Amino acid sequence: MIDGVARAFCCTGCSAASRWICDASLGDYYALRSAAAARVAPDDGDDHAAWDRAELIDPHSMAIDGGRQITLVTDAMRCAACAWLIDRALMREAGVIDASANAVTGRIRIAWNPQRVPLSRLVARLASLGYRVYLAGGEARERARRQARNTWLLRVGVAGLGAMQAMMFAEALYLDTAQQMPLATRDFFRWITFLVSTPVVFYAGWPFLAGMARELRHRAPGMDTLIAGSTLIAYGASLIETLRGGPHVWFDAAVMFVFLLLIARGMEQGARALASARIDALARARPALVSRENAAGACERVALDALHVDDVVRIAAGDAVPADGVLLDADAAFDEALLTGESTPVRHRPGDAVLAGSVCRDPARVRVTHVGADTWLSQLARLVEQAQASRPALARVAERVSAWFVVVLALITALVYFWWRQHDPSRAVEVVIALLVVSCPCALSLAIPAALGAAHGALARLGVLALQPEALAALARVDRIVFDKTGTLGDGAPVVVDCETFGPFDAATARRTAAALEAGSRHPLARAFALRDSVALAPVHALREVAGEGIEGTVDGVRWRIGRFGFVAGLSVDGRHADAPDDRAVWLGNGDGLAARFTVREQPRQDAAEAIAALRARGVVVELCSGDAADAVTEFAHRLGIDDSSARCSPADKLARVRALQARGHVVAMVGDGINDAPVLAGADVSFAMGNGAALAHAAADFVITAPSLLRLPQGIALARRTCAVVRQNLAWAVGYNIVALPLAATGHVTPWLAALGMAASSLLVTGNGLRLLRPVAP
Repeated sequence: MIDGVARAFCCTGCSAASRWICDASLGDYYALRSAAAARVAPDDGDDHAAWDRAELIDPHSMAIDGGRQITLVTDAMRCAACAWLIDRALMREAGVIDASANAVTGRIRIAWNPQRVPLSRLVARLASLGYRVYLAGGEARERARRQARNTWLLRVGVAGLGAMQAMMFAEALYLDTAQQMPLATRDFFRWITFLVSTPVVFYAGWPFLAGMARELRHRAPGMDTLIAGSTLIAYGASLIETLRGGPHVWFDAAVMFVFLLLIARGMEQGARALASARIDALARARPALVSRENAAGACERVALDALHVDDVVRIAAGDAVPADGVLLDADAAFDEALLTGESTPVRHRPGDAVLAGSVCRDPARVRVTHVGADTWLSQLARLVEQAQASRPALARVAERVSAWFVVVLALITALVYFWWRQHDPSRAVEVVIALLVVSCPCALSLAIPAALGAAHGALARLGVLALQPEALAALARVDRIVFDKTGTLGDGAPVVVDCETFGPFDAATARRTAAALEAGSRHPLARAFALRDSVALAPVHALREVAGEGIEGTVDGVRWRIGRFGFVAGLSVDGRHADAPDDRAVWLGNGDGLAARFTVREQPRQDAAEAIAALRARGVVVELCSGDAADAVTEFAHRLGIDDSSARCSPADKLARVRALQARGHVVAMVGDGINDAPVLAGADVSFAMGNGAALAHAAADFVITAPSLLRLPQGIALARRTCAVVRQNLAWAVGYNIVALPLAATGHVTPWLAALGMAASSLLVTGNGLRLLRPVAP
């Protein structure tokens, strides 16, 4: 019963949360909310005590008068009513100095007195309401973010108030068309406008003034030079005219210019943040606390930084995996959408690798293998930052054009000024101001970065990371794509379906020897020989992997080879079976002869056929180039509907094939596992490495596909082509705008405030056009 009315709840956790809300007289929450809140997890016995540890709090909080302040994030806020509830629930706790929740960003800022209330109690209160919290990445970073946002809001507020007041007084002056206003009244309006405009120009417009000083100091005039120069000219000329009682002042143009540009720049920053949201999401995937097993087998809560390799952690259903590791005990499903873009949870078996940042759907135990910066999540975050920071040649050209444009515009402005001084001196300054404002190359400088930033953000969400600056432009021109087979078009899970032994060797010995040799390889085929039991593998010495051939190493004092028949038979003293026909098998042998023949099978990826059909629909010709035997490659290609296929290709053969296609004028993309294919990945016009963890280190690839789906390839090509189209549209608009606006301003047909409006609208247009790339792409 809640408020005397019987209510149905999904669980006891939600029932308890609802009862507390009503008992605390916060029932207005249910009237205010526009979306249902997150479900309250049942109490799992976690007392949140680790939130009170200094090693957790100190790096992420700051000292304030009367206590400390920390910023936390939650993914459970659904609407403004959630923020309202969090604020009031926290403020009801004794010892809380201040609390503020932002429903848009999901951030919760808490200032509290640790002597009166521990942070663990506040975290527990939020958890009891359904808001599980995480660290936001350090108080210093959050403080800088808040300070920048608050300063920008204050500057916009000052500029907005000043612009309204200045335009109000300017309107009175503009309406005096008959020149009947008394001079004293006119001068009064001008001086009042001067007082209103001064803080706008020198406080609200300070970022542009500081930018101009920086550009001039480095002898590289740019947009800030034009913006600040135009503002100072309008302000300075107006002040001079006010002092000497001249006919015109342009304070309104100066303040409107600053106000509109501040809004435009804020929206541009918001667009960049939207395109870079992937980085924030990756940062938030790290849990603050970890349940670690101690030497006695009991569970203890520790900070994430206290985790070490070989620790065993327990992960509750719904929690994020804190570090890369190996699943123990039982099967469990993991949601890897944030890491790979794949929305369907992946079920892993004991012994499978699990990745930091994935969300566990079932209770699990994991043995840690990588922590901190070595985890797949950290590498992925670095790659996203690298991809979004890259600047292709076209963007660099646009920046150089903008810099030269400033110099040329200065010369044009001087000529226009002298012409007007000769023909209508009263309008010379006004025309110059309008010319400088209307021609500010903001749109030209934003045309390419706006599109590329959005495109990289969209690619990252798809699970495709561009590692090279020119990769996106080249991808848009691809008309031929060459696939490797194993680990690429194949599902990456080959299995040994038959083991035939020769001489004194039995199947178990052959399997263990093969597993020991393959344990040191990252090739997808090596997974077929991994043993599921707990038998310790013999150590391997002098291990050597021959690309496209196989692996050689010493096991128990005997030199072994595993791989192609010719490679393995070459180790034999008498070269027995050297003339055996090529087949699909993997052979094992030593100096005494052949020991075993393994038959390995790999199934195509579930979406391989659909991806190939989508590529063909976009005009891309597909072919298969593999190191496997001819009949296996032909059968595999036929199953997927690929007409062109080549078998028994070494990395050098694959590179030669790509070079031949390029010589015929094709733009070729290569898709491989990125392990033995470095030469062809580097030689293709565009290259993709499949991502299962190891691919993050493949420097030869232009793209890394972190998603398990080959449909990302046609989606990536479609997005690259859309990006090039948007870039062309933005450049055409920016150039066309200046071609039309410059003559109009030079001939006196554009007023300064109208020029400011047009320039800001032009910048927002190219930014908004670039953001269209964030829309989902069909396969």
